[in-house]
Amino acid sequence: MPWVDNSFLPYMKTALVSGGCGFIGSHLCDKLIKDEFKVICLDNLITGSENNIRQLLKNKNFQFIKHNVTEDLTHDIGDVHYVFHLASPASPNHHSKISYHALGLETMMVNTIGTLKMLEIAEHNKARFLFSSSSEIYGDPLEHPQSEDYKGNTSTIGPRSVYDESKRFGETITSFFQRKRNVDTRIARIFNTFGPRMQKQDKRMIVNFILQALAHESITIYGDGSQTRSLCYVDDLVEGLMRLMFTNKLSENVINLGNPIEHTVAEYAHMVKELTHSKSTIIMSESLPQDDPKKRKPDIERAKNLLDWTPTVSLETGLKKTIEYFVSLN
Repeated sequence: MPWVDNSFLPYMKTALVSGGCGFIGSHLCDKLIKDEFKVICLDNLITGSENNIRQLLKNKNFQFIKHNVTEDLTHDIGDVHYVFHLASPASPNHHSKISYHALGLETMMVNTIGTLKMLEIAEHNKARFLFSSSSEIYGDPLEHPQSEDYKGNTSTIGPRSVYDESKRFGETITSFFQRKRNVDTRIARIFNTFGPRMQKQDKRMIVNFILQALAHESITIYGDGSQTRSLCYVDDLVEGLMRLMFTNKLSENVINLGNPIEHTVAEYAHMVKELTHSKSTIIMSESLPQDDPKKRKPDIERAKNLLDWTPTVSLETGLKKTIEYFVSLN
């Protein structure tokens, strides 16, 4: 890790990862173990899967604790030096079985009460803290691309608010602990991320397209397909999270992490069809869900300047690896 002061690391080797059995969290645990950190993984498995960390369970430097982070942690975890707070149901597709409505209360609680509990652990241990926020705090943006200075365009009462607003309030709690409790904090605003270990039942755009294409079913686009997304492969995202955490003198910083290369939803559908050699047809179906953003693209100049970070995995490479993962599940 050439970007970090190595003299700092020998004394700061234990990382707690909430949501460590999730899609992004499990990849982060893998990378931390590979880099010889001790890792404590917390997850209540409401959306995470123990299968995602199976390869780590026999590692002496890895500890899994089944735990709901909205409750007090009663396990003795010893000294913790870094707290990555990733626990939260992601912002799932409204048409999936796992939806804002199904896990709305859990989503609100983990990003508010759960964030408070994790910050208290960081404060007690004098640990560095990273909150995984989301590009969803920008809402349906009136600014494009979205920079960290943009305040957003969200609804406090719409169906997406249980995720959007709880992430915004999670940022507020994190900032309070930085200002008033002297906790070294960082906030990562994560844009659309994809890769192996995404859940089938989540029904996110790329997952939906891949599963439909592999089954040679109609690839369904909601709306007219002109809405845009910028997709970051999970390995790049994990690298960004680690640089944000381990780069010194970044307390209180808020940094976008995502890939600024933008495509329309229709373009993604055609890419997936081509890469899977699918016989599927692409169809437009229904209107967009309420408050669904029309555009999403990160401004990552701050990440480039402060972290020397930019995504390196091409969209085609990432899609091929993701497709291979879903093929392997069958």
